[in-house]
Amino acid sequence: MRERKPRAARWLRRGIALVVLLGLAAWAWQQPYAVVARESWKLARLPVPTAIQVPVQGITPRQIAATFGAPRGRDRKHHGVDIFGKRGAPVLAATQGVVAAVRDSGLGGRQVWVIGPGGQRHYYAHLQDWVPGLAYGRIVQAGDVLGFVGDSGNARGTPPHLHYGIYGSEGPLDPLPLMHAGQPRKR
Repeated sequence: MRERKPRAARWLRRGIALVVLLGLAAWAWQQPYAVVARESWKLARLPVPTAIQVPVQGITPRQIAATFGAPRGRDRKHHGVDIFGKRGAPVLAATQGVVAAVRDSGLGGRQVWVIGPGGQRHYYAHLQDWVPGLAYGRIVQAGDVLGFVGDSGNARGTPPHLHYGIYGSEGPLDPLPLMHAGQPRKR
């Protein structure tokens, strides 16, 4: 016959296991992937913006050509706007959000992806560089500096600019009307 352990010993083991599990859960809750998930969930529940600021410091919407949807080669379209500016000009977050990616790859070269209100994904590409310390999981506010205007990726050798795109649940959106709506009204 198997010997039964005292009830107090079983409860002690269960209590220790529970404390360890709670400690692991608290640790996991603070990890970058959990921060991104929590903040993305909060942002997804917010309404999509009806107005945004221009993401290049010193540029107004009137200085931006309406190139959304223009052909790019034989097999793709321009899913954003190119905002030309001085090399090294600050690139600003157009909305609040959480940084989902900071990478140097593909057509966009040095790029930043930010998940914003309504779950929209904001794409900042062709950067010269990123602001020091910018990383996955960082929470940003509209106007925070993300990087600097450049010509990385397939823009190498072209005039310095930011390619800025917005992607919603229905696909790419034209950001220029939102930038016009974000301008202060003249009196």
